[in-house]
Amino acid sequence: MMKFIHAGLHTVAFVLAVISLVAVFDFHNYKSIPNMYSLHSWIGLMGVVFYTLQLVLGLCIFLFPMTPAFIRAAFMPIHVYSGLLIFGTVIATALMGITEKLFFALKNPAYKDSPPEAVFINTLGLLIVVFGGTVLWMVTRPSWKRPGEEASTFKQDGKVSSVTENELNLNSFDKATMESSSEAWKRNLKLEETGLRSTM
Repeated sequence: MMKFIHAGLHTVAFVLAVISLVAVFDFHNYKSIPNMYSLHSWIGLMGVVFYTLQLVLGLCIFLFPMTPAFIRAAFMPIHVYSGLLIFGTVIATALMGITEKLFFALKNPAYKDSPPEAVFINTLGLLIVVFGGTVLWMVTRPSWKRPGEEASTFKQDGKVSSVTENELNLNSFDKATMESSSEAWKRNLKLEETGLRSTM
């Protein structure tokens, strides 16, 4: 269920990003402002492209039921790293964008004179950095991971292995099932032996 919520929220974010890009290009064209000349626009477009690839690959690999488990396991570290990289890129793009806007919009008084608008935007930039740092801290803490994804480490034959909680539960279930079947087989064998003795 959490996978579908995760995918749904990112799909909505992707749609909003596309709408934003269309609005920006339309505004630039209407005002005869050149497109894609600043570092803000370059990194922003790169972030949207990477986000699109991340979304498509994530949907195909993690939500497509026919994808082999080893492919999902191999892609998971890349998926996590890419997500953090894209998030950091978006934070940087937002900071560059609001700073660039201030340089263009504030003429008298200028940005260097610290008018109220500049102080407000600078404060907003600090809050964006705090927000980004908080999110990065949360996603890198094991305590914030979903219960089904928490990895457990144990030793088996002198080797350290790492499995998920779901795998441990599945292994425990299989072991309990095998033990129950073995006990039932032993009971049936004893009953058959008792029956054979009673008929002799």
